Amino acid sequence: MTDERKMTGESESGDGGRRDSREPIRGVHRIRKMSKSAEEVHPKKAFGWAARDTSGVLSPFKFSRRETGEEDVAFKVLYCGICHSDLHANKNEWGSSMYPLLPGHEIVGEVTEVGSNVTKFKVGDKVGVGCVVGSCHACDNCRNDLENYCPKLIFTYNSIDHDGTVTYGGYSNFMVANEHFVLRIPEGLPLDAAAPLLCAGITVFSPLKFNGLTEPGTSIGVVGLGGLGHVAVKFAKAMGAKVTVISTSSAKEKEAIEYLGADAFIVSKNPQQMRAAMGTMDGIIDTVSAVHALLPLIGLLKFHGKLVMLGIPDKPLELPVSPLIFGRKIVTGSCIGGLKETQEMLDFAAKHNITADIEVVSMDYVNTAMERLAKGDVRYRFVIDVANTLKEA
Repeated sequence: MTDERKMTGESESGDGGRRDSREPIRGVHRIRKMSKSAEEVHPKKAFGWAARDTSGVLSPFKFSRRETGEEDVAFKVLYCGICHSDLHANKNEWGSSMYPLLPGHEIVGEVTEVGSNVTKFKVGDKVGVGCVVGSCHACDNCRNDLENYCPKLIFTYNSIDHDGTVTYGGYSNFMVANEHFVLRIPEGLPLDAAAPLLCAGITVFSPLKFNGLTEPGTSIGVVGLGGLGHVAVKFAKAMGAKVTVISTSSAKEKEAIEYLGADAFIVSKNPQQMRAAMGTMDGIIDTVSAVHALLPLIGLLKFHGKLVMLGIPDKPLELPVSPLIFGRKIVTGSCIGGLKETQEMLDFAAKHNITADIEVVSMDYVNTAMERLAKGDVRYRFVIDVANTLKEA
């Protein structure tokens, strides 16, 4: 769900029987035998855009979704953010894509139907679905509102649902999801700019909370000023932190300080600036997915400081142990957040007027948007205007 391709951060990070626990969550290229066809299990005709092969090119795609069950919420998709993980999945760069692949896990819409047992939502409500649409509800993580770490986690797309079918995401006209995995979009949050919060927002909000970096006056570094990084600056500032943006280039210094409100800016390739900041930070949020050195970042931490990794480089990073031991420092990681915490993040964002900076695009522009995303040509997230631009052929 997270991907910042450069140190500068110009691009971004149903319910049938229980799924067979032997089946992997991702990378499944077969579906277990069902007594009914997929069309019978999912009789509601749907439409969207999907990738068919490793070219990653998206094109119109007709498919089906399940009927609205007793605990389900159906909603018309209004907007869907484009995450860098969509680009990876489209091209099978993680080796787990199941084609046709219909991406999108930053989904905002309006409720059109609710099941008979649904209590949290009604028709007309503005809602969202993020990266997760299912879990076991029985493991320790699920019982502690950490569904994102459930061993039987079901992702919003390119995953295997409880009924054995492949999940499809938000580049589509409507969604059906269990109400537990549906989030309320608070009044006051613009729906288009709220969409990326369902991935990028919770990805930075959760580690700030978990690692005790929310106290006013805390000194926090943010590595990379892309889709994740710019939101991390906004949340940290709203929590009262002193925020320093760390980048390989000075190109975004003015924007980081004058527009996003960062307190300081460090060019990581500048030895003098790095030396001056050594030992000054309580925590660092590292959003970069490119291979990069950790030792200079660890040096910026105070004793007992924490370096939180959010990006996933395609090669292992070198981790020096001595500065961890002698400074009792921690290098840790974090992956999105549970549903309770994601709702808390949305409510916090509404209270503090936090949204992602976006470029709204039409569905027929999506392949161009993917090309631009691969080049880092976006400020800072693309969002598809699904409701007004998705046209069925």
